[in-house]
Amino acid sequence: MVYTTNPIESLHSQFRKITKTKRSFTNDDALLKLLYLVQKDVTSKWALRPIHNWRSIRIQLLILFKDRFTSDTLY
Repeated sequence: MVYTTNPIESLHSQFRKITKTKRSFTNDDALLKLLYLVQKDVTSKWALRPIHNWRSIRIQLLILFKDRFTSDTLY
């Protein structure tokens, strides 16, 4: 949960898939807007999947990094 490259590689794959089909962009803002929309679509699907063993992960993180947590980030 703390570190994995699979979600990052998946996001990069989606970026490549979308930009590969486009030959050119009218300007840099058009590319940034497209990448933003792809990122928003991909990350919205991440929220649908609960994090496996989040309770035990949260407890371990709290023990290790108690000073970095606020009351609203504990749950």
